Order: sequence, then C-alpha cells, then structure tokens
Amino acid sequence: MNNREKIRAIAFYLPQFHPTKENDEWWGKGFTEWTNVAKARPLFKGHYQPHIPADLGFYDLRLSESREAQAELAKKYGIEGFCYWHYWFGGGKRLLERPFTEVLSSGKPNFPFCLAWANHSWKKKLWDPNATFKDKLLVEQTYPGDEDIKAHFYTVLPAFKDKRYITINECPLFLIYAPLDYKEVSHFMEMWRKLAVQNGLKGIYFVGQGNMVHRKAILALGFNAFNDASVFGIQENKNGLYLVARKIVARLFKYPISYRYADAMKYWVHSEAKFDDTIPTIIPNWDHSPRSGAKGVILTGATPQLFRKHVEEIINLIKDKKEEERIVFVKSWNEWGEGNYLEPDLQYGDGHLTAFRSVIESLKY
Repeated sequence: MNNREKIRAIAFYLPQFHPTKENDEWWGKGFTEWTNVAKARPLFKGHYQPHIPADLGFYDLRLSESREAQAELAKKYGIEGFCYWHYWFGGGKRLLERPFTEVLSSGKPNFPFCLAWANHSWKKKLWDPNATFKDKLLVEQTYPGDEDIKAHFYTVLPAFKDKRYITINECPLFLIYAPLDYKEVSHFMEMWRKLAVQNGLKGIYFVGQGNMVHRKAILALGFNAFNDASVFGIQENKNGLYLVARKIVARLFKYPISYRYADAMKYWVHSEAKFDDTIPTIIPNWDHSPRSGAKGVILTGATPQLFRKHVEEIINLIKDKKEEERIVFVKSWNEWGEGNYLEPDLQYGDGHLTAFRSVIESLKY
C-alpha cells in the first residue's frame, strides 16, 4: 500500500439542532439540543461543563450554510462522510428529518453520507435531566409489517441512488442501531435487498450496531458487518456487585458515575476489528450529564493527546483491510448532549480534529 492510503472514517451525525413541532410541545418553544448543552453545569470538582462550541457556534441545521460549514470542516480533517441518524417509528412516522431531506434535495453539501436507523422509542429521559425512573414514553418504535417495510424502503431509495451515498462493494451502507430489538430484522433485510435489486441497486450493505458481546448474534441475523459501539465496556468488565454498590451510592448522593477516559479507552480496542465483518468505533469523549444530570455516566480527562492514542490503536487494527472495508465509525461528529463530538469547542479548539488528522496523515503502510 502507498503512504496515506485512505481510511474510511464515517462520523455519526445528530440532526437535533433545529426546532420541531414535537420538541416545542414536549420541552417548550424553541427547544433544540443546544438547550441542555448550554445550561449544563459541573457536578463535581474537576468536571468540565458546559461544553461550548467554537468555530461553528450554536448553529441551526435548517440553514444550508451551517450544514456546508460542517462538511467543509470534516473534509479538511480527514472525515469521509456523515452517517445521519434516521428516525422511522413505523406507519410513516418520522422525526428530525428536515436537515437530511434538505441535504438530499439541494445537493448541498457535496459531501458523502449514509443513514443509520435509530430504531428505538423516545422517552422523556433522552433529553431531560429531571426525568424520573418512571419514564414517560414520547414516541413508540413500532414494526407494523411488510407494507411499512416497503414504504420505509421507498422513502430512503432516493438517498440510496444519490451519487454522494456511501457504498461498500457498490452497495449502499445502512446501519441499524438496535438490531436485536427488532424480531423480524432478518426478514426486513431480505425484503430490502430484493427491493434494492428490483430498483437497480447491487444490494444493501447492512451494518448492525451493538456491544462486542452481541457480535456473533448480530452477524448470525444476516448483517454484512457488525459495528462495535461498546462505549461502556469498562462497566461490562467490572464486578457486578461493585457496579450495583456504586450506582446505589451515586443515586443516594445524587452524584454521577464517572470513569477516567484513559481507563475506558482500553475497553474500546478489540482484536475482532481486524475482521472484514467488524467495524470499530472511535470515541472522542462521553458526558451525558447535559441530558441526564447526575444520573448520567461521565468520562473525565479526555484530552486530544489521549484521543490521538485511541485513534492510533483503532486504525492499526484496520489498516490492512481492503480499502472498501477499511472503515471506522466516529461517535460522533456533533453529539454535544452526550459529550462525544469532534466539532471544535472552547476547551480544546480543533484539538481532537487535529489529533485525528495527524494519525491519518502519518500512517505508513
């Protein structure tokens, strides 16, 4: 291979940064992801909050200029494309579709993209730090049957046929967030693959997301690849009694559960990422407190230097794959409410982006 051979880095993209009718009803007029981000406060000594955007500011994704600025920045630092979260709740019910719909219809930005189906119900705790344990259901994820499967396919078909759509081996990439929650997911994929061929496509490259412990079960359902999103791998490797005790103490004293980023990142590197059927995930940070308050999990000390080490470890696992399958997902481009984003902020500027690009440009095969 030549120096600087392409690494296919695809960043998850949250379209929650614009007002919607539903969010106005649930949270108040003008609510967006920025609402919780801006009002977040430190919960313990050394806890850095709020995280404030720098170069791109508090953007509104209804504006083409905002979307184009994001794409220019991502391209500059070595991101191949965005993976837009796509919400289809069944029966044609959709949410947060406007930004991507406008990207598709306008042809701007001229930047690669794919879709990830966030097939889960929405509950109050998703964006409310004060939500109780008896969580309120806002929108239920349903799977009505074959007619809905067809309607869903034909809704996204124009995206699949767009020249910007990211493909693997000439098939459009489509990720499913919670494959094990959908009992008929194998049937769903079989129908979509047939419909894809009938509509002039080579097929569909399905990716199922989950924790590493679910890898074999997800692949057995017929997915082309598994995406490892084990953000809380450090918890999965702790003693069960220790975790229960820690959660009880945290709840009693209204204190969040926190781990050091330097410790957590050790559990994001798995040898299975070398396989063609496994796509790893790069994680810049995690701090869910803007959304969940003291009930969230927080990683501390996520510096650009540590992030660079994390990127190196992941890239070294995939660098010998065929170029088409030399893919890594980044969680995320702009999940500010979860504290995992690559966009510049006031704390480190473009430090994480620079760290990422430096690894990509220094690779020698």
